[in-house]
This record gives sequence, C-alpha cells and structure tokens, in this order.
Amino acid sequence: MKLALKDLIKNALDDVKGENIVELDVIGLSDVADTLIICSGASNRQVKSLANNVLDEAKKVGVRAIGVEGMDQGEWVLVDYGSVVVHVMLPSMRNFYELEKLWSKSPVNQIPDQAE
Repeated sequence: MKLALKDLIKNALDDVKGENIVELDVIGLSDVADTLIICSGASNRQVKSLANNVLDEAKKVGVRAIGVEGMDQGEWVLVDYGSVVVHVMLPSMRNFYELEKLWSKSPVNQIPDQAE
C-alpha cells in the first residue's frame, strides 16, 4: 500500500526524532496548500537533518520538492510539496511565529462584536 505523502513526511520526521509534530488542515484557509506539517528540532543541525530526511524519503518514492528554503541557517526550513508544506523549526522560532495559532480554523481570541 502506498503511503500518503503527509504520512511519509510525518514518519520521516519521527525517524530523526522530530519534536511536537503537528499536521494542520488549511483547506479553505490557503490557496497554495492543503496541509501544513510543523515540527521542531533541538538544534540547527537537527533541523537540517529533519528536512533532509523528509527530502530523501520523498525522493525514494519519486516525489520531489517544489522548493526548499532556509537550509543554510537551519533555524526554520520550509519544504514545499505543493499541497503539503513542511516547516521544521527551532523551538524559539516556532514559539515566536506561532504558525499553529496563525493557521488555526477556530479563533483563539475572538473579539466580541462591538455593534451598538
């Protein structure tokens, strides 16, 4: 049975001990992707290693990334597969940008209607 791309990605991240792997459904919120997968790595080296493992495992099944950004610094690496976008980040970057909150379908802090 062929593994779905998002499952292959999550397994590749888990294989290299990725931390706090989260899958977000962004259908209806984004025109460029259906799924975001976010993961933390403990160091720049691990962030790069996690992203490289995703690239390698996808390549084995004939799937190539559309683009890769951030591999030089290793603080936040984005791997774009079109419908699935992978964000591998240092915890400090992840806490600062709060992608889970940004791409959430349900508002965390909703301002009440001020109509009088």
